[in-house]
Amino acid sequence: MSDGGQSPPDADEVDWEMAPDSDAEFPEDSEKVAFLREIADDIYGDSSESRQVSAILYRVSDLYDADGDTSPEEIYLNVRHIMDIKSQGGLDR
Repeated sequence: MSDGGQSPPDADEVDWEMAPDSDAEFPEDSEKVAFLREIADDIYGDSSESRQVSAILYRVSDLYDADGDTSPEEIYLNVRHIMDIKSQGGLDR
């Protein structure tokens, strides 16, 4: 069976294409930024999981920060990478 001469898409591209709002806009919202970062500070703890969730919340808050430099795609791919590493036993395996 021929694929029309096209190479298969990268796994990240296929996965991200499933997100219906990948082009969504995130208007600046300083209250939302402060709220998300307050929660991130509250849950930050000694466990790697709490630090990871805290970091994710900070990244999400960057979507609403005029000085933030991220995208939903970047956040999603970063979280997926972290989960892949954890499922394989971590970096030190």
